[in-house]
Amino acid sequence: MEMYLDTAKTDEIKYALEHWDIDGLTTNPRHIQASGQPLDRVIDQIAELFAGTDKPVSMEVNPRLTRAKEIVESGRALAKRSSNFVIKVGASEAGFEAIRELSKEGIPTNATLLFHVAQAWHAARCGATYVSPFLGWKESHGDSAETLVGEIFTMLQIHGYPTRIIAAAVRNARQIAIVAQDGAHCATAGVDVWRESFRSPYTDMGHERFGAAWDSFDKS
Repeated sequence: MEMYLDTAKTDEIKYALEHWDIDGLTTNPRHIQASGQPLDRVIDQIAELFAGTDKPVSMEVNPRLTRAKEIVESGRALAKRSSNFVIKVGASEAGFEAIRELSKEGIPTNATLLFHVAQAWHAARCGATYVSPFLGWKESHGDSAETLVGEIFTMLQIHGYPTRIIAAAVRNARQIAIVAQDGAHCATAGVDVWRESFRSPYTDMGHERFGAAWDSFDKS
């Protein structure tokens, strides 16, 4: 399973590229807003950070667009700005139509804001490169998300779709473990979630115990 970072903050991206060798990036308008920088500047900065690599960057079209033709035009424009960009399109009837057209043109796409298998099937049928089921959002509103990735994986396998799964809105190490076992090709999460996944209080306890033993040795 590949490790993607979910952010638009360039300092976080630089850190993750240098120290974690992340496999890709996902972002959205809220992340860009949180960066505190103008939209076009952030897009250009991210493009520059990934230039010369084959790491995919999911960059979202304007979510207010409701006509397939407009979504396609926006996607084409984004794709021209970086060869790394994967065009992120929200799940909808018009969105799936746009994904079909972009896919025909060889532009990679990521169908986002998916919450059930039928949406993922529509996206895969239209040629989406990636589908992004959102785990954390479902669980925040009382819906179980534990089986979602596995169900989508099974559907893709049965029908032979090459579409890859990006497990999105991942909130903790348990969700990372679940999606890794259920067939997600990629998982995307924020810096804090990934950083926390490296550690365990039991590991900390072990380091302390073994460190105390080490300290007892005669170093002379």
